[in-house]
Amino acid sequence: MILRNNFADLVQRRTALGELAALLQSWNALTASVAHVRHHYDLDAELFRAFLDRDMHYSCAYYRDPDMSLESAQLAKCNHVARKLLLGSGQRVLDIGCGWGSLALHLAATADVAVTGLTLSAEQLRIARSEAARRGLSDRVEFQLQDYRKHHGQYDRIASVGMFEHVGRRNFGRYFDQLARQLRPRGIALLHTIGSTRPPNSSNAWVRRHIFPGGHIPSLSTLSAAVERSGLTIGDIEVLRPHYAATLKEWNRRFLAQRARFAAMKGERFCRMWEFYLVTSQTAFEYGDLVVYQLQLGGRDAPFPATRDYLYEDVTENINAPLPTARTLSHE
Repeated sequence: MILRNNFADLVQRRTALGELAALLQSWNALTASVAHVRHHYDLDAELFRAFLDRDMHYSCAYYRDPDMSLESAQLAKCNHVARKLLLGSGQRVLDIGCGWGSLALHLAATADVAVTGLTLSAEQLRIARSEAARRGLSDRVEFQLQDYRKHHGQYDRIASVGMFEHVGRRNFGRYFDQLARQLRPRGIALLHTIGSTRPPNSSNAWVRRHIFPGGHIPSLSTLSAAVERSGLTIGDIEVLRPHYAATLKEWNRRFLAQRARFAAMKGERFCRMWEFYLVTSQTAFEYGDLVVYQLQLGGRDAPFPATRDYLYEDVTENINAPLPTARTLSHE
């Protein structure tokens, strides 16, 4: 009994130390967040074009079939997210951490919604706005260079894909409070983030130093606790396990195909660092404790579907296929 209690005390102390380390290493004040984003995302856009899909999705794809191309898997991810948002005609949608605009542009092109995308990267903003103009979507999607903490507005739907890893442990409560304030009654939000299956802990020191300064991978326990405190309700949690490993494997394959070009542009040291980042990240999803969490969130009266059947019925990855809506799915 004494040994068991001592072990439990040790686990509690390690968990507490892990939470403290995570808090200090991802403090992420406003000015720090801007610097952290620019460190990674304002790198040469050609680097990202070299290994991402043609629409430049920089987050986990969704491989319904393991033989899908990266482009098809990223389209499947967009449609999976869109189905969980239960989009309806005329709705206003906020995309927090919109990247190069890939998801926002997809939603604007496939649903009768108006989308606002937020980014802290000037390079991402430039490319997103240019792509919106090229596709003739500038009247349906607006991109802003703004921190989510400074944004004001009311939205029917909120999406955040691949951004929460940059929020920082200290800001979890503020992030979900912001979602709760900006989500209209009966609104729905979809959070898609890398997560850890372990108790709260500090992030990988090498990745934090060289790739994602201020980054923090959340555990499910810290996510759910922060959601509960905000007053939001979790309508659904899905864990995507093998998908990011497959995504990273393809990213690395595409990067290696153009490695010589980037070695000439950025040097051998940079290329080795980037390869190490992609390969070790893939390994962490294959054999480590990393997964992707998708949380469907809303208020007490959010029209969450009673089953998941709507996600898989008549699934096609046709960009022009109609998306399900809250009206057709809710049991009212």
